[in-house]
Amino acid sequence: MFRTTKPRTAKTATRKTARRRTPLATAALLGAGLLLTGGAYTAIDSATTAAAAEEAAPASAAEIENGAALFGANCATCHGMNAAGTENGPSLIGVGAAAVDFQVGTGRMPMQANAAQAPAKPVQFDEQGINDLGEYVASLAPGPAVPDERYLQADGDAARGAELFRINCAMCHNVAGAGGALTEGKFAPELMTVEPVHLYEAMITGPQNMPVFNDANLTPQDKADIITAIRWQTEVTGTIGGNSLGSLGPVSEGLFIWIFGIGAGVAMAVWIATRPN
Repeated sequence: MFRTTKPRTAKTATRKTARRRTPLATAALLGAGLLLTGGAYTAIDSATTAAAAEEAAPASAAEIENGAALFGANCATCHGMNAAGTENGPSLIGVGAAAVDFQVGTGRMPMQANAAQAPAKPVQFDEQGINDLGEYVASLAPGPAVPDERYLQADGDAARGAELFRINCAMCHNVAGAGGALTEGKFAPELMTVEPVHLYEAMITGPQNMPVFNDANLTPQDKADIITAIRWQTEVTGTIGGNSLGSLGPVSEGLFIWIFGIGAGVAMAVWIATRPN
């Protein structure tokens, strides 16, 4: 007698496939995917950082020595003699010359007093001193360099830059770049009077509560377009549609309508009611 075998059905194949897809295999696939993604991101970030470091002009020993002296006299109290950080200030190893140029070049550093956030104030060093401080910090470890001049000309695509600004920046800095309040006494500063070099440096270093937008997030041309949009809005267009009321959005506009619009309506109603018959 011959034993007949049942033909393999779709249901049987599905059960075997389901047995092969165990939870352990799924977890292994997810883990492998995360490792590959993380490795690729790290490689891209390292490559962009290395490229930025290569583009920077080499510093002289005299600049680094002078920067070290300025650092020891003005910064080491909070950041430590080796810039490794203390309980009063973070480590500066790896922040690069761009972070120094932004913080010192806008007067935020050295801080006058501990506060929730370092405000911009008059700059305390000349251009050469700021450059030497940046070269000293950059000599400690690779980090973002001061951006190339070709990205600071505000001659990019203003329409595209405005779109990128609305997506990435407007939730804190206001769609008009007028700034806004954050939590715990912190704030996003206004951008209308900020120099293009400091706008770019803020994007690549992430000062205060700002996230870092490296070249994997926003390319150098993206950053140049954002700077173009801010400059265009500040210097070219002026105020479109009347008084900007500080460009602070519906709060100031609503108060204006409430005080002057409704107030004028009430005054008119009182005037009509008090007229002699």
